[in-house]
Amino acid sequence: MKRFLLSLAVLAACSGAMAQTRIPLLEKVPGHRVQCRYTYSVSKDGGDFSEVTKGSLEVEDNAFRLDALGLRIISDGSTRWTLDDEAREAVVEAVGAEDVTANPALLIGHYADYAQDLVVNASGKDFLDVTLVMDNTTRARFYLQDIVFEEPKGKSDFSVEEKSLPKDYLVTDLR
Repeated sequence: MKRFLLSLAVLAACSGAMAQTRIPLLEKVPGHRVQCRYTYSVSKDGGDFSEVTKGSLEVEDNAFRLDALGLRIISDGSTRWTLDDEAREAVVEAVGAEDVTANPALLIGHYADYAQDLVVNASGKDFLDVTLVMDNTTRARFYLQDIVFEEPKGKSDFSVEEKSLPKDYLVTDLR
């Protein structure tokens, strides 16, 4: 269940905007390392937003690090590691070039290319509040805050050396 909710959070966080929608804050993403905290919630059948998830996100180029719900998801753009420290488990997966639902870096950096239906609720110097209509009955709200743009540092921070994981970790390699 945690992986499902986190996947929804990633999708909602990064499914960006309609191609016609300009979001100047996200237009600054290419060529930077971006860090932020986020809050994600879902509304079904027109109801109130619920299922709140909070976490942090770091993106550079097509690589990312997402921390939420006790999980760390790290990707260098070609491999994705999902680490659950409580369960002592790691899942390793290949990331396809078009795997936008599982790679927030692609969606944040190229939001206009993957847009479905996005409403910008508010935007400022270091925050963005958007609602994504995912289908006729489901809306996702994503609030990015404390957004910081830095110079790129390279992808070495966005990988996991599986041999360095504690010995008691169960590693499932799906590549």
